[in-house]
Amino acid sequence: MTPRIIDRDSARGLDWPGAIDALRQGHLAAAAEVRDLFLGPGSGSLLTRAAWLPGRGFGVKAVTVFGDNPARGLPSVQGAMLVFDSETGVLTAVIDAPLVTQYKTCADSVLGAQILARPDSRRLLVVGAGVLAGGLVAAYRAGMPHLDQVQVWARRPEQARALAERLAAEGHAVTPVTDLAAAVAQADIVSTATMAREPVLRGEWVRPGTHVDLIGAFRAEMREADDALMTRARIFVDSRATTIAHIGELAIPIAAGVLTPDDVLGDLYDLVPGRCGRTGADQVTVFKNGGGAHLDTMIAAWIAAAA
Repeated sequence: MTPRIIDRDSARGLDWPGAIDALRQGHLAAAAEVRDLFLGPGSGSLLTRAAWLPGRGFGVKAVTVFGDNPARGLPSVQGAMLVFDSETGVLTAVIDAPLVTQYKTCADSVLGAQILARPDSRRLLVVGAGVLAGGLVAAYRAGMPHLDQVQVWARRPEQARALAERLAAEGHAVTPVTDLAAAVAQADIVSTATMAREPVLRGEWVRPGTHVDLIGAFRAEMREADDALMTRARIFVDSRATTIAHIGELAIPIAAGVLTPDDVLGDLYDLVPGRCGRTGADQVTVFKNGGGAHLDTMIAAWIAAAA
């Protein structure tokens, strides 16, 4: 059997509601088994993630992440996703990894926000204007259509302006901002997608009731939120197995004694069935989007079925 090769040009029938629902339904099924491997220096890394979804199949995603690549005219993330049949082990599809990553990462965050953000949330702030930012705006708009004000901030203001102009041409009204503290203070949902190794988001800026969606940090030395934010928030993650001991957002404050693993109140296997979540309008909620091969495999299976 020849596996299907699926890239952006050959993918069909993909939309944000479908991606979000694929993750929602996946977390109502039996829990996955996952393994991760990180290699390389902070400036460039190989990330390999593998998962077994009982009764649904196997998936392996191997990507390189080079944060300086855009300056070279190259994508920062490159790689491939392999999907294997659960009954025979046959390789059924090879999918462009950035396609899987974009749909998985953005749908992951929006699913978390659908569960944790206040239902009356209207103002979204995206921190970072890199490769994921445009997908985040589109995914949030599709998954939470009541969001009617979207702002974007980036370290380089011209990058935020360029993103806002591109999204406007795609039908998404986005306002670039330069004062991050003021924008955070007005937002209902703050979604951070940066390559920061030191916190860019401070707890003192965040008003009661805000939902914070942390995406960017994926290594042990990386974090986007400071201790003040993490200690005042109710903390949730997409996957305990891929975040608590592996990503600086949690590993650094845990190692310092600022947090303990018990401060993580649940992951998507708890949130989707409704076993935990926001319990008050004034609570600050944090959702750490760390990804995981099981989420990649859920999305890859959805892409393969749609294609």
